[in-house]
Amino acid sequence: MTQDQLWINRYIEIRDFMEANHRKPSKHYPEERDMHNWWKHNKKLLNSNELRADRVELFNKLLEAGEKYRRVNQWG
Repeated sequence: MTQDQLWINRYIEIRDFMEANHRKPSKHYPEERDMHNWWKHNKKLLNSNELRADRVELFNKLLEAGEKYRRVNQWG
């Protein structure tokens, strides 16, 4: 399996996770930690302009979906 296929598989896994659970992957649950680390790493690459051009558009769609499930502060 190539790196591109692995990246797409992880992208699909996280997209499906967010659709099913209505939240982003958490660092506190061991079964979600790999997805959370992938998310943070790719966000770091995007912010430093090191993310490959063909992945930028897909990752931006994932970020938009993540904003939809953003945590709301219960205290105001």
